[in-house]
Amino acid sequence: MRDKQKAQKIRVGVIFGGRSGEHEVSLQSAQSVMQALDPAKYEVTPIGIDKDGRWLTGDPLATLTGGGSSSLATLLPNPQSAALLRVEEQAHQVMGLRNVTELDVIFPVLHGPYGEDGTMQGLLELANLPYVGAGVLGSAVGMDKAIFKQVMAANGLPVLPWRLVLASQWRAEPTQVLADVEAALPYPIFTKPANLGSSVGICKCHNRTELMAGLDEASQYDRRVVVEQGINGRELEISVLGNDDPIASVVGEVRPRRAFYDYVAKYVSDDSELLIPAPLTPELAEAVPALAIQAYRAIDCAGLGRVDLLLDKDYGKLYINEINTMPGFTRISMYPKLWAAAGVSYSDLLDKLITLAISRHEEKEQLKKSFEIE
Repeated sequence: MRDKQKAQKIRVGVIFGGRSGEHEVSLQSAQSVMQALDPAKYEVTPIGIDKDGRWLTGDPLATLTGGGSSSLATLLPNPQSAALLRVEEQAHQVMGLRNVTELDVIFPVLHGPYGEDGTMQGLLELANLPYVGAGVLGSAVGMDKAIFKQVMAANGLPVLPWRLVLASQWRAEPTQVLADVEAALPYPIFTKPANLGSSVGICKCHNRTELMAGLDEASQYDRRVVVEQGINGRELEISVLGNDDPIASVVGEVRPRRAFYDYVAKYVSDDSELLIPAPLTPELAEAVPALAIQAYRAIDCAGLGRVDLLLDKDYGKLYINEINTMPGFTRISMYPKLWAAAGVSYSDLLDKLITLAISRHEEKEQLKKSFEIE
């Protein structure tokens, strides 16, 4: 039994790392989250996942950044016991289970495949644990750029012209793939791994030579590649918060000094200009959040999401680019910065997200789980 003081705290498991090209970004986000969770309200259990997929507890953040000591751990998908089990190993055999840690809610600060794509969410559903963010469906659709674009189009929401290229097709018939892409889309063209974020593996291509290199690059990260028309556009971002009745923050704009807002611009260089709020006409300032909330609802997103849009400078048309269902969450990331501009502090934002996670889980618990014929 926990003592009275601990019993008043919400037990939060913060999961980070993972088998993704965005592993390091996840570590940065998790560090910011854990530092900001109020110790008077929360009892935090850090849970790391290394690049080989092994689960760690103890001091996993230090371990994954080059130091510290951790123990292997397993999160059992047992709906009757929300327990984290530390495991000791010796001579490749499990010698015993110890330190059962029960959790009230999970904050999966994971970006990219095996974390933001519905896989982790499926495990947490099996474990019957509340968790921050979208469910299996919203996470999977939000992660896959091709399926996301199809869902947006089916809902009458604007997306740029695009094509899907399978890596196997590119390897088997490169000449035909190039001809098909060039017949459908004018340069410049963007090549993107279908299931990756933080602009990892994305290339802007101005000619056939660059297109070949871009397809090669994207194919290293995913078996499916989205090839998308480039425009002379402004990059807009807006944060969305909520479950069934989401609200949107102020609109921000990113003005990269590189060719586009790539991984280096987001996490390494500080030379991109971030404008909060974005300089928009009153009409656009109303249209962007309305469009973002439509997109958020279309994929059944929950908790949080950052919606990225493009504004065509030549024609003034808005396009939905993507939704990040677990956006970067450092203190300098756009998602919390946009809410800060709307008057919601980083710590308050975490409180709201945890409350939303628990509320959504409680609502689902009220649903019938069996069907009886009278």
